[in-house]
Amino acid sequence: MKEALKVLHNRVSTSRMTQEEPDQETLDQVWRAAMRAADHAMLRPWRFMVIRGDARRRLGGLFAEAVRGEQPDASPALLEKTAGKALRAPVIVVAICSPKPHPKVPVFEQELSTGAAVQNMLNAAYAVNLGAIWRTGSMTDAATVRSGLGLEADERIIGFLYLGYSDGPRRPVPDIATKDHFSEWPGQ
Repeated sequence: MKEALKVLHNRVSTSRMTQEEPDQETLDQVWRAAMRAADHAMLRPWRFMVIRGDARRRLGGLFAEAVRGEQPDASPALLEKTAGKALRAPVIVVAICSPKPHPKVPVFEQELSTGAAVQNMLNAAYAVNLGAIWRTGSMTDAATVRSGLGLEADERIIGFLYLGYSDGPRRPVPDIATKDHFSEWPGQ
């Protein structure tokens, strides 16, 4: 129990990672954590696309193509920088909410559940000594990226989870006062 709390209290995002790919056994531990996310009606409204190796370059190409579509005069340097974002880690997990029709579980709740699965993977990555960071931004909604990854019309990219080994020491954990974020409701 104390180890679980240690992970929850100390996890930080890792933005710099080596290119060494974690072994599959370690990644499987991270994947299993996703399956324990809060999930009303046990719909499992998610799917995860794992991108590694040269597939990361193809993803980077989709990123650059999306920018080129929005900014036809984008500089080659910007396009190269954008494409390079897919090479920041050896493994990228595209977290996709794939909503299931249900009379009591609206789509927004299913998107939250997918987000909870990503958070579980972040915590599990920390627990198995991997670096991880959850990225969102314009690429999650870019039509070029959605189409290139084969998303259905009702699916939504919740984020890109970058995984690998930390390149350098972990950032210090900031001390955040809980009293600044919690208050008692007076009720009656």
